[in-house]
Amino acid sequence: MKQSFDAIIVGAGQAGPSLAGRLTQAGWTVAIVERKLFGGTCVNNGCTPTKAMVASAHAAHIARRGSDFGVIRREPVSVDMKQVLARKDAIVMKSRTGIESWLRGMERCTVFTGTARFVSPNEIRVGDEVIHAKNIFLNVGARPAVPDMPGVHEVPFLTSTTVLDLDELPQHLIVVGGSYVGLEFAQMYRRFGAEVTVVERKARIIPNEDHDLSSGVQEILQSEGIQLRLDANCIRLENDGEGVAIGLDCLEGHPRVVGSRILLAVGRRPNTDDLGLAAAGVRTDERGYITADDQLQTSVAGIWALGDCNGRGAFTHTSYNDFEIVADNLLDKASRRVSDRIPVSALYVDPPLAQVGLTEMQVRKSGRAALIGTRPMTKVGRAVEKGESQGFMKILVDAESKKILGAAILGTGGDEAIHCILSTMYAGAPYTTLSHAVHIHPTVSELIPTMLQSMTPLR
Repeated sequence: MKQSFDAIIVGAGQAGPSLAGRLTQAGWTVAIVERKLFGGTCVNNGCTPTKAMVASAHAAHIARRGSDFGVIRREPVSVDMKQVLARKDAIVMKSRTGIESWLRGMERCTVFTGTARFVSPNEIRVGDEVIHAKNIFLNVGARPAVPDMPGVHEVPFLTSTTVLDLDELPQHLIVVGGSYVGLEFAQMYRRFGAEVTVVERKARIIPNEDHDLSSGVQEILQSEGIQLRLDANCIRLENDGEGVAIGLDCLEGHPRVVGSRILLAVGRRPNTDDLGLAAAGVRTDERGYITADDQLQTSVAGIWALGDCNGRGAFTHTSYNDFEIVADNLLDKASRRVSDRIPVSALYVDPPLAQVGLTEMQVRKSGRAALIGTRPMTKVGRAVEKGESQGFMKILVDAESKKILGAAILGTGGDEAIHCILSTMYAGAPYTTLSHAVHIHPTVSELIPTMLQSMTPLR
């Protein structure tokens, strides 16, 4: 028999469970389908496990720096990868089981496990069952992309998912990809004790960010002994005896890097290829992302796309905001839109790089008159006291409206301090609201008003 519900949610990532909770509280009957791991990318192979491992790597790094703080150690610092993974797995499992238990115990919510596939615009098959609803929400996420580069089918490699189960320390990890995912793993494994080389096709790492931010992150990574091979064209995977290698054509340096493990961190692809979207008439773009409008409705009435699969944001916070937009519009008759949100993100190398709003490159391209303020972390007392004074902060303001256009903090605590700037932007207040604020001393954010008070025209 075909079961009918008010809503079907496909995927138990960041948007799905919260949407189920909100809809069931409103009296809707909901079916939620998850084929594998409850919690999605963030909980299982994204934010939660990686940040748990970043914390272990940071502990090792600080331990090695003990003498900088007057702490004497008598034995060399070493890392037990099995214990690192055990700690990570315990944290992941608590979140995963918590989400699954919440859903299974939710009133008016029925959980289905298996792969969902459209039969029609209102019907989805899960195993031998067909379920029906007038409202369907797709929260199917994304996975690591594996490009068809030479040697990829002959040489073993890791992805950002499989590397999380690596319980031994590689002697030399080669990371292909110099953007967010690759750099986080590169620094992490360097601090665990591995030799690390990052291979990047472009002329600089995090090539889509401002040049000064890219240079700042590069300086931090190189200071820890991470090797960078930039302008790497024609990347190919090769076997090398008992190890592996990357062949490349660079403007300088040896055309081959030999290591013990290869990590491919070259982007992600949406999990839309086995959804049977054609049967529902749901359109996708050339990369497989589901086409969705500013309120996250797809090309088919009654079907929405939330989270990574819609190509409108690849972060946990954007996925959760997708849920808020859809739920408020459906249940509260609101008119929230994706375009209402201010871009905000963080790269979790240590120290982190946090950004909000427009980049300096974008402001320059717009041609508007703007002011810029900068401050090195060496002039932030809190950073100096912590012995973590690498990096800098900067902010950009519209010269006419006095509204904040964007900001970046590369430095300790920057991922938290950036939010006082973000909140001011959401309030629509002029920068003077923040520049006149009195912040707690000693903190990183207390120097943001000082930075705003010493801005100069952007040349």
